[in-house]
Amino acid sequence: MSENKGPSVWEGFKAFLMRGNVVDLAVAVVIGAAFTNIVTAVVKGVINPLVGAIGTKNLDHYSSCLSSSCKGEEGIQILWGSVLGATLSFVITAAVVYFLMVLPMAKYLARVEARRKAKESTHEVIEVTELEVLKEIRDALVAQRGSGHDER
Repeated sequence: MSENKGPSVWEGFKAFLMRGNVVDLAVAVVIGAAFTNIVTAVVKGVINPLVGAIGTKNLDHYSSCLSSSCKGEEGIQILWGSVLGATLSFVITAAVVYFLMVLPMAKYLARVEARRKAKESTHEVIEVTELEVLKEIRDALVAQRGSGHDER
């Protein structure tokens, strides 16, 4: 018979799923997917029309031709407009995530850490004071024992 040498595969899998970072990652993916729709709408509804004031209203139509003729499927086209649109989407997403999620969370964590350090510093003073009191009690007990031995 085989000897059980640790947690079963299912227990390990359950522990893996219950770890905080796996849950955080799953939440981030879901929120990111939902947030992508918002960013796409902003790019298509606001950024594209602003850029489109120069020419076309859709960034995907901006391109450059590397060959002498780029009609239909012929020629070599560089679709730099779609790259620009994707880059703008990324920058907007990164800015919103930073300013609405990362920065406030960093400030909150800094405040929590400052409060924790303030509590620790007050506890250290109390602990030092208690230690000094205990030393005084010990010294008093030693002195009483010493004086009690002298009387006998």
